[in-house]
Amino acid sequence: MKKILFGTSVLLIVFLAGCMDKPSPEERLAEYVSHWNKGDYAEMYENYLTAKTKETFPEDEFAARQEKLGEDLGIDNLEVTYEKPGEDTKWDREQPAEFNISVKMETLAGPVEFDKPVRLLYEEREKEKNWFVEWDPSYIFPDLEPGDEIGISRTEAKRGEIVDRTGIPIAKNGTGYQVGIVPEKLDESRKPDIAELLGTTPEAIDTSLNAAWVKPDLFVPVGKTAKSDTGRLEQLLEIPGIAAREIGMREYPYGTALAHLTGYIGPISSEQLEKLKDKGYSETDQIGRRGLESLLEDRLRGQDGMKITIKKAEGRDPVTVAERAPEDGETVKLTIDAELQKVAYDAMKGEPGTAASVDPETGEVLALVSSPAYDPNEFIAGMSGTRYRELEEDEKTPLFNRFAQSYAPGSALKPVTAAIGIKAGTLDPAAGLTIKGKTWQKDASWGSYRVSRVHPEAPNPIDLKRAMVYSDNIYFAQQALAMGRDTFTEGLKQFGFGETVPLEAMELKASQISNDGTIGSEGQLADTSFGQGQMLTNILHLATMYEPFLTGGTMHKPTLLFDEEDGQVWKEDLLDPAQAETIRATLRSVVLDGYAQSANLADVPIAGKTGTAELKAAGEKQGKENGYFVSYHAENPSFILAMMVESIEDNGGSDYVAGMSAEVHRYAAGR
Repeated sequence: MKKILFGTSVLLIVFLAGCMDKPSPEERLAEYVSHWNKGDYAEMYENYLTAKTKETFPEDEFAARQEKLGEDLGIDNLEVTYEKPGEDTKWDREQPAEFNISVKMETLAGPVEFDKPVRLLYEEREKEKNWFVEWDPSYIFPDLEPGDEIGISRTEAKRGEIVDRTGIPIAKNGTGYQVGIVPEKLDESRKPDIAELLGTTPEAIDTSLNAAWVKPDLFVPVGKTAKSDTGRLEQLLEIPGIAAREIGMREYPYGTALAHLTGYIGPISSEQLEKLKDKGYSETDQIGRRGLESLLEDRLRGQDGMKITIKKAEGRDPVTVAERAPEDGETVKLTIDAELQKVAYDAMKGEPGTAASVDPETGEVLALVSSPAYDPNEFIAGMSGTRYRELEEDEKTPLFNRFAQSYAPGSALKPVTAAIGIKAGTLDPAAGLTIKGKTWQKDASWGSYRVSRVHPEAPNPIDLKRAMVYSDNIYFAQQALAMGRDTFTEGLKQFGFGETVPLEAMELKASQISNDGTIGSEGQLADTSFGQGQMLTNILHLATMYEPFLTGGTMHKPTLLFDEEDGQVWKEDLLDPAQAETIRATLRSVVLDGYAQSANLADVPIAGKTGTAELKAAGEKQGKENGYFVSYHAENPSFILAMMVESIEDNGGSDYVAGMSAEVHRYAAGR
């Protein structure tokens, strides 16, 4: 009886299993589409394709091909859907089950969408019976047939140019020269000379000449030269076998004068490519490497055109799958006055230093100079390792961007100290102090620390005008003590100390009151009052700090991009108009009666303040000195110019800088 019951149970289970429905064709298609959307091509091939499909198309033609196309064509956001059948649909296993599918995707060449019918057949696989999908290459793209190839072509977008406020290009799509060798005319003994001139090696030249395509009479490219580098090109063309062809090349017409502002472009690095691969960059692209070329990369780059085509077999016309036209990069206009900047750069005569100029009424940045500098055109043509090492090892550090840094401002800060005291009501410009001797200290609690001044011959009483003319450190130290640390510190913060200079597109080091933003002692308070101690100031910020003397108390947010709104208030109510006029009068006296006589021009009335910041290590008796002059036209102040030159101790002090600044004012007045 037990055996009979057991046998009956087994037969019942088998019977019931046979009666259970296999997945419907819709359920199978839903699973297939789910794997398709996730890119599970191996799973689709193994378990969902009909036997005939798998016989016709090997797995690598199905799975590996679609995976590679996804990478090469930048396929993203793949979305496959199907049209659901009616609820009362009956499926006949003897007949194909048909559905309509929709495919959408994003590619490097733009969106692709298509609708297609799809069929499922009921087949028996070993011990399994189920529905399977018929497939051919048209499910990749509708016009793709066996034997066809898919190609992607690229149309390069033009990089946007950078122009100054008048539209003069400072970074443009110009021309240069491709230098090549015609092998049959080459004097082999001159290869080392060619290599040295092109910044390459004889071995690299041989590699180019030994390429498979080279023939004796063909032009073989071996290097480039900038259009401006006429001397080098002439030397090259004197060598037998050398020829040159004009090619498109990025150009920097102002060379060194604007180098640290514009920066330059160069080949994309592997690290950059990995980081930016989702933005469509390729290993052959050029990318901004320094300066505005780098900081404005997204605006300048543009978007290359892309075209995906099906190359048909048997010579038939190709079919376009998707196409995106190139979009050229944006032309970016700056507030910079390129000619004014060049004059300022040239006036500095290659001395290490920096300069900045702003329009006091708008905050527009007219010049940002770092001296000396490199020529960005050298980087475009291809710089040798030897030449780069020369720049790196140059004691004047031409690769170092000085306008992005901050330095002790010395006495150039004194007008700001005066403004804070006047605003606080602790400094009376007309009240004189009696100051005797070359050094001074408040009392014995200062120990060995004393404040020194350069001109002990200054006649008493010392009021604000005389303190400015003679740049009297003792006067300003006493005024700072009268204000107190809290008032002075708060006043400096009101002038923007401790804040990032709000200049869009550039990264500038903030000015600091001290390393920790506080003043810890009376001695430090005294030092800070005349721009020493731990105080550091960015050159653009320093120029901007003189704006309130010309605007009656307002300091504008500096702007560099011409399309930015100008005249934006950064700080206000720093002085009232009458107080600003008082400081203006003293700054004119500095040039007329003081120690900036190189700026005392007969035909151009200049006002300003000199400054000398001593950089002395502990134990040194004599350190280096950086010289400053912050100036403007006293009657027509269309710009403020702040200039700093390093190591002026042997060049006549800060008057040396005043003379350089005077050249800029003379140029501007004569335009």
